[in-house]
Amino acid sequence: MNLLVQCPKCHAALPEGIFNQPELSPCPACDSPLRVEIYPAFFRKINPGQSGEPILTDGESSCYYHPQKKAVLPCDGCGRFLCSLCDCELSGQHFCPTCLEAGKTKGKIKNLENQRTLYDSIALTLAIYPMLIFYFTIITAPMTLYMAIRYWKSPMGLVRRSKARFVVAIIIALLQIAGWVVGIIALTTH
Repeated sequence: MNLLVQCPKCHAALPEGIFNQPELSPCPACDSPLRVEIYPAFFRKINPGQSGEPILTDGESSCYYHPQKKAVLPCDGCGRFLCSLCDCELSGQHFCPTCLEAGKTKGKIKNLENQRTLYDSIALTLAIYPMLIFYFTIITAPMTLYMAIRYWKSPMGLVRRSKARFVVAIIIALLQIAGWVVGIIALTTH
């Protein structure tokens, strides 16, 4: 198997013997030290995808999108018969390409999510930005606490995030509320 892995310095083809070695190996052409890490999947033969079975006998259901292919199951969205090529499985449900695209654009498929509201970022923004004009914090500090507590258990984002923004927003909001309480007490006692 001849892989097209090249030296980054001289662009010469590298032999397989220097791949995935723990120590640096010299390039056979320019002698620059290299360490080449390649995933094992790079060496595997690529298997072709399923193409769907042709209809062999009369009376077999055909795919809605490929009339010459045998249907293997119905779409859970619209009920159209699908061949193995058109079957798009998502969390145990099977959808045709049209329903999958409609679910993505219209948000009709609950498990197909491509964006989330980042409530932790909203709460932190509500806590920080009004400090430029401190008088707004009398309104935004309680709103920040409400948002942080209300959405504490909501999904954070498509990429895993910590609750640090919520914690910082709560601390800032509590300090702002404490500042207002101290200020009001100071004004009323004089």
